[in-house]
Amino acid sequence: MKKLILNLLIILMFSSFLFAEKIVFSANAMTGQAGNSNTTTKLSGNAYVKTETMEIQADSLELSGDDYRFIKAEGHINGKNLETNMTFTCDNLAYDRITKIAELKGNVDFQDVENEVRAQAQIIIYDQNEENAVMQIKVNLTQKDNVCTGSYAVYYKTEQMLELSGNAQIKQKDDVFRAQHITLNMDTQEITLGGNVKGSVSDSKPAKKKDGAEPDQAAEEEMSEEEASEKESPEEEAEAEVGEEADGE
Repeated sequence: MKKLILNLLIILMFSSFLFAEKIVFSANAMTGQAGNSNTTTKLSGNAYVKTETMEIQADSLELSGDDYRFIKAEGHINGKNLETNMTFTCDNLAYDRITKIAELKGNVDFQDVENEVRAQAQIIIYDQNEENAVMQIKVNLTQKDNVCTGSYAVYYKTEQMLELSGNAQIKQKDDVFRAQHITLNMDTQEITLGGNVKGSVSDSKPAKKKDGAEPDQAAEEEMSEEEASEKESPEEEAEAEVGEEADGE
Protein backbone atom coordinates (compact mmCIF):
# COMPACT_ATOMS: atom_id res chain seq x y z
CA MET A 1 0.00 0.00 0.00
CA LYS A 2 2.87 2.38 0.86
CA LYS A 3 4.51 1.69 -2.53
CA LEU A 4 1.25 2.45 -4.29
CA ILE A 5 0.87 5.77 -2.42
CA LEU A 6 4.49 6.71 -3.17
CA ASN A 7 3.96 5.77 -6.81
CA LEU A 8 0.90 8.03 -7.05
CA LEU A 9 2.68 10.90 -5.29
CA ILE A 10 5.58 10.75 -7.75
CA ILE A 11 3.17 10.81 -10.70
CA LEU A 12 1.34 13.83 -9.28
CA MET A 13 4.53 15.75 -8.48
CA PHE A 14 6.13 15.26 -11.86
CA SER A 15 3.02 15.65 -13.98
CA SER A 16 1.99 18.88 -12.24
CA PHE A 17 5.44 20.48 -12.40
CA LEU A 18 6.32 19.25 -15.85
CA PHE A 19 2.93 19.58 -17.45
CA ALA A 20 4.32 22.09 -19.93
CA GLU A 21 6.97 19.55 -20.94
CA LYS A 22 4.32 16.87 -21.44
CA ILE A 23 6.36 14.24 -19.63
CA VAL A 24 5.15 11.94 -16.84
CA PHE A 25 7.12 9.58 -14.56
CA SER A 26 6.24 6.91 -12.06
CA ALA A 27 8.12 4.33 -9.95
CA ASN A 28 8.12 2.52 -6.64
CA ALA A 29 11.05 4.60 -5.37
CA MET A 30 12.87 7.78 -6.31
CA THR A 31 16.17 9.52 -5.47
CA GLY A 32 16.74 13.13 -6.45
CA GLN A 33 14.55 16.21 -6.37
CA ALA A 34 11.21 16.11 -8.09
CA GLY A 35 10.87 19.03 -10.43
CA ASN A 36 14.55 20.06 -10.29
CA SER A 37 15.63 19.47 -13.87
CA ASN A 38 19.28 20.37 -13.22
CA THR A 39 19.97 17.29 -11.13
CA THR A 40 19.97 13.58 -11.86
CA THR A 41 16.81 11.81 -10.81
CA LYS A 42 16.67 8.04 -10.47
CA LEU A 43 13.53 5.95 -10.50
CA SER A 44 13.55 2.29 -9.51
CA GLY A 45 11.00 -0.49 -9.34
CA ASN A 46 8.40 -0.57 -12.13
CA ALA A 47 9.90 2.64 -13.49
CA TYR A 48 7.88 4.36 -16.19
CA VAL A 49 8.28 7.49 -18.30
CA LYS A 50 6.06 8.93 -21.01
CA THR A 51 6.97 11.81 -23.32
CA GLU A 52 5.03 13.26 -26.23
CA THR A 53 6.25 10.52 -28.56
CA MET A 54 7.91 7.82 -26.44
CA GLU A 55 6.75 5.45 -23.71
CA ILE A 56 9.34 3.44 -21.72
CA GLN A 57 9.05 0.90 -18.91
CA ALA A 58 12.07 -0.63 -17.12
CA ASP A 59 13.43 -1.89 -13.83
CA SER A 60 15.17 1.46 -13.36
CA LEU A 61 15.31 4.86 -15.09
CA GLU A 62 17.72 7.76 -14.83
CA LEU A 63 16.74 11.29 -15.93
CA SER A 64 19.34 14.00 -16.40
CA GLY A 65 20.21 17.17 -18.33
CA ASP A 66 18.23 20.35 -18.84
CA ASP A 67 14.52 19.61 -18.61
CA TYR A 68 15.37 15.92 -18.29
CA ARG A 69 16.69 15.77 -21.82
CA PHE A 70 18.47 12.43 -21.34
CA ILE A 71 16.76 9.22 -20.30
CA LYS A 72 18.63 6.03 -19.47
CA ALA A 73 16.96 2.71 -18.70
CA GLU A 74 18.15 -0.68 -17.49
CA GLY A 75 16.57 -4.09 -17.06
CA HIS A 76 13.49 -5.60 -18.76
CA ILE A 77 12.95 -2.59 -20.99
CA ASN A 78 9.76 -2.24 -23.02
CA GLY A 79 9.27 0.79 -25.22
CA LYS A 80 6.90 2.19 -27.81
CA ASN A 81 6.88 5.08 -30.26
CA LEU A 82 3.43 6.56 -29.78
CA GLU A 83 3.37 8.16 -33.24
CA THR A 84 4.56 5.32 -35.49
CA ASN A 85 3.63 2.32 -33.33
CA MET A 86 7.21 1.00 -33.31
CA THR A 87 7.84 -1.25 -30.28
CA PHE A 88 11.03 -2.62 -28.76
CA THR A 89 12.56 -4.59 -25.91
CA CYS A 90 16.22 -4.55 -24.82
CA ASP A 91 18.60 -4.67 -21.85
CA ASN A 92 19.85 -1.07 -21.94
CA LEU A 93 18.56 2.17 -23.44
CA ALA A 94 19.79 5.75 -23.85
CA TYR A 95 17.31 8.29 -25.25
CA ASP A 96 17.79 11.95 -26.16
CA ARG A 97 14.48 13.81 -26.02
CA ILE A 98 15.78 16.67 -28.20
CA THR A 99 17.30 14.69 -31.09
CA LYS A 100 14.74 11.89 -30.56
CA ILE A 101 17.42 9.26 -31.06
CA ALA A 102 17.24 6.07 -29.00
CA GLU A 103 20.22 3.74 -28.63
CA LEU A 104 19.12 0.22 -27.74
CA LYS A 105 21.64 -2.38 -26.58
CA GLY A 106 21.61 -6.03 -25.54
CA ASN A 107 19.20 -8.59 -27.02
CA VAL A 108 17.25 -5.95 -28.91
CA ASP A 109 13.90 -6.95 -30.38
CA PHE A 110 12.50 -4.18 -32.57
CA GLN A 111 9.15 -4.30 -34.37
CA ASP A 112 7.42 -2.13 -36.94
CA VAL A 113 3.90 -3.32 -36.21
CA GLU A 114 2.33 -1.39 -39.09
CA ASN A 115 4.52 -3.08 -41.75
CA GLU A 116 4.91 -6.45 -39.99
CA VAL A 117 8.69 -6.06 -39.80
CA ARG A 118 10.62 -7.59 -36.90
CA ALA A 119 14.34 -7.08 -36.32
CA GLN A 120 16.72 -8.54 -33.75
CA ALA A 121 20.29 -7.38 -33.11
CA GLN A 122 22.69 -6.54 -30.30
CA ILE A 123 22.63 -2.81 -31.07
CA ILE A 124 19.91 -0.75 -32.77
CA ILE A 125 20.04 3.03 -33.07
CA TYR A 126 16.56 4.34 -33.84
CA ASP A 127 16.01 7.86 -35.18
CA GLN A 128 12.39 8.92 -34.62
CA ASN A 129 12.66 11.99 -36.84
CA GLU A 130 14.07 10.16 -39.87
CA GLU A 131 12.16 6.95 -39.09
CA ASN A 132 15.10 4.68 -39.70
CA ALA A 133 16.97 2.12 -37.63
CA VAL A 134 20.67 1.24 -37.84
CA MET A 135 21.31 -2.34 -36.71
CA GLN A 136 24.62 -3.92 -35.72
CA ILE A 137 25.88 -7.38 -34.69
CA LYS A 138 23.90 -10.56 -35.38
CA VAL A 139 21.19 -8.82 -37.37
CA ASN A 140 18.10 -10.89 -38.12
CA LEU A 141 15.14 -9.22 -39.82
CA THR A 142 11.95 -10.89 -41.01
CA GLN A 143 9.28 -9.50 -43.35
CA LYS A 144 6.72 -11.57 -45.26
CA ASP A 145 8.68 -14.55 -46.71
CA ASN A 146 12.05 -12.80 -46.23
CA VAL A 147 14.55 -13.82 -43.58
CA CYS A 148 17.45 -11.34 -43.74
CA THR A 149 20.71 -11.77 -41.83
CA GLY A 150 24.01 -9.90 -41.68
CA SER A 151 26.40 -7.95 -39.47
CA TYR A 152 25.05 -4.50 -40.33
CA ALA A 153 21.75 -3.19 -41.67
CA VAL A 154 19.75 0.00 -42.13
CA TYR A 155 15.96 -0.15 -42.17
CA TYR A 156 14.10 2.79 -43.74
CA LYS A 157 10.52 2.67 -42.53
CA THR A 158 9.03 5.36 -44.79
CA GLU A 159 10.65 4.05 -47.99
CA GLN A 160 10.25 0.42 -46.91
CA MET A 161 13.84 -0.33 -47.90
CA LEU A 162 16.48 -2.50 -46.24
CA GLU A 163 20.24 -2.26 -46.79
CA LEU A 164 22.19 -5.27 -45.57
CA SER A 165 25.95 -5.93 -45.43
CA GLY A 166 28.54 -8.13 -43.73
CA ASN A 167 27.87 -11.78 -44.66
CA ALA A 168 24.57 -10.54 -46.02
CA GLN A 169 21.95 -13.16 -46.84
CA ILE A 170 18.27 -13.21 -47.71
CA LYS A 171 16.15 -16.35 -47.71
CA GLN A 172 12.82 -16.42 -49.50
CA LYS A 173 11.30 -19.81 -48.72
CA ASP A 174 13.65 -22.25 -50.55
CA ASP A 175 15.58 -19.52 -52.42
CA VAL A 176 18.81 -18.14 -50.95
CA PHE A 177 20.73 -15.01 -52.00
CA ARG A 178 24.19 -14.05 -50.67
CA ALA A 179 26.40 -11.03 -51.38
CA GLN A 180 28.60 -8.41 -49.73
CA HIS A 181 25.78 -5.88 -50.06
CA ILE A 182 22.08 -6.54 -50.48
CA THR A 183 19.22 -4.07 -50.93
CA LEU A 184 15.63 -5.23 -50.50
CA ASN A 185 12.58 -3.26 -51.57
CA MET A 186 9.99 -4.53 -49.11
CA ASP A 187 7.06 -3.29 -51.17
CA THR A 188 8.03 -4.80 -54.53
CA GLN A 189 10.22 -7.61 -53.06
CA GLU A 190 12.95 -6.63 -55.54
CA ILE A 191 16.46 -7.67 -54.46
CA THR A 192 19.70 -6.00 -55.60
CA LEU A 193 22.96 -7.89 -54.98
CA GLY A 194 26.50 -6.49 -55.10
CA GLY A 195 29.92 -8.10 -54.55
CA ASN A 196 30.62 -11.86 -54.34
CA VAL A 197 27.12 -12.71 -55.46
CA LYS A 198 25.95 -16.26 -54.78
CA GLY A 199 22.58 -17.89 -54.69
CA SER A 200 20.43 -20.93 -55.13
CA VAL A 201 16.92 -20.96 -56.54
CA SER A 202 14.65 -23.99 -56.38
CA ASP A 203 12.48 -25.06 -59.31
CA SER A 204 9.02 -24.88 -57.86
CA LYS A 205 7.18 -25.63 -61.15
CA PRO A 206 4.63 -28.45 -60.71
CA ALA A 207 4.77 -31.55 -62.91
CA LYS A 208 2.75 -31.19 -66.12
CA LYS A 209 -0.71 -32.64 -66.11
CA LYS A 210 -2.26 -34.52 -69.02
CA ASP A 211 -5.94 -33.89 -69.88
CA GLY A 212 -6.59 -32.65 -66.37
CA ALA A 213 -5.14 -35.75 -64.73
CA GLU A 214 -2.88 -35.55 -61.70
CA PRO A 215 0.90 -35.91 -62.36
CA ASP A 216 1.08 -39.49 -61.07
CA GLN A 217 -2.03 -40.46 -63.01
CA ALA A 218 -0.68 -38.87 -66.20
CA ALA A 219 2.56 -40.79 -65.81
CA GLU A 220 0.66 -44.07 -65.43
CA GLU A 221 -1.38 -43.29 -68.56
CA GLU A 222 1.76 -42.56 -70.58
CA MET A 223 3.32 -45.83 -69.45
CA SER A 224 0.20 -47.81 -70.29
CA GLU A 225 0.15 -46.27 -73.80
CA GLU A 226 3.77 -47.28 -74.38
CA GLU A 227 3.03 -50.82 -73.23
CA ALA A 228 -0.03 -50.96 -75.49
CA SER A 229 1.94 -49.82 -78.53
CA GLU A 230 4.52 -52.53 -77.94
CA LYS A 231 1.86 -55.23 -77.59
CA GLU A 232 0.61 -56.82 -80.90
CA SER A 233 -3.07 -56.65 -81.82
CA PRO A 234 -5.17 -59.92 -81.99
CA GLU A 235 -5.15 -59.83 -85.83
CA GLU A 236 -1.38 -59.49 -85.91
CA GLU A 237 -1.07 -62.40 -83.47
CA ALA A 238 -3.40 -64.58 -85.63
CA GLU A 239 -1.44 -63.80 -88.80
CA ALA A 240 1.74 -64.71 -87.02
CA GLU A 241 0.29 -68.06 -85.94
CA VAL A 242 -0.88 -68.88 -89.52
CA GLY A 243 2.51 -68.01 -90.85
CA GLU A 244 4.15 -70.36 -88.41
CA GLU A 245 1.81 -73.26 -89.36
CA ALA A 246 2.54 -72.71 -93.08
CA ASP A 247 6.20 -72.81 -92.45
CA GLY A 248 5.78 -76.03 -90.54
CA GLU A 249 4.03 -77.76 -93.47
